[in-house]
Amino acid sequence: MWLIAEYQPTALFSLKPAWATSSGGKSLLVPTPYAIKMALLDAAFRTAGVTAAQEAWPWLRDLIVALRPAERVVVTNLFTKILKPRRTEAGPGTQHAGPLGKTIAFREYVYFDGSLGIALSGESIEQARLAEWLLNVNYLGKRGGFVQLLRPPAAADDLPPEFVIVDRNPNRPFLADGIIQQLDDCDPSLTFDKANVYSGRGVKLGKERVLRHVVLPYRLARSSKSFSLYERIE
Repeated sequence: MWLIAEYQPTALFSLKPAWATSSGGKSLLVPTPYAIKMALLDAAFRTAGVTAAQEAWPWLRDLIVALRPAERVVVTNLFTKILKPRRTEAGPGTQHAGPLGKTIAFREYVYFDGSLGIALSGESIEQARLAEWLLNVNYLGKRGGFVQLLRPPAAADDLPPEFVIVDRNPNRPFLADGIIQQLDDCDPSLTFDKANVYSGRGVKLGKERVLRHVVLPYRLARSSKSFSLYERIE
């Protein structure tokens, strides 16, 4: 059984790979299972409270995620000025005084031409609560990557063929001419205390936060020094 939700992005999307640095890193073309599960956990906190979120975390963490990418995406790349904490103290009275210093960073922003499909499945899930929390997801990826649910989530016995399952199974068929990406996901060892950002406990990449390799059904249709256009392979 799958629960399928369809979102229309209403703002530019950006989400760097888990291993990227703060100064650079290309954006992924889709939200990751980890980002989706954190968005659902946030919705559980806001609508049902801490106790309900903690009780639901084991089955939220273990959800199987499948994605149907947008029909086309355009990736804009640029260099921008950012502020970051200083490593060395600036001299008093200079233009660089203060705890933050100016530097240059590489950024990518993704425009979705079409809706994004998210399908979720798992054991012991509370389907009514999961559908309610999907209704309350309003952004994916970096803060400000707003999305709008197009219709109530629908249950399906079989996953539509245009969806790509993101899991650890290396034997799933894939398109040889697609685009490979590394999407992070929750390991079964990720506890609620570590997933809760207010606990002060960290999540380690490669341990509680693991990478899944997936081939997205995209081909590069056009590109220049400032943008890349990808089209979904039907």
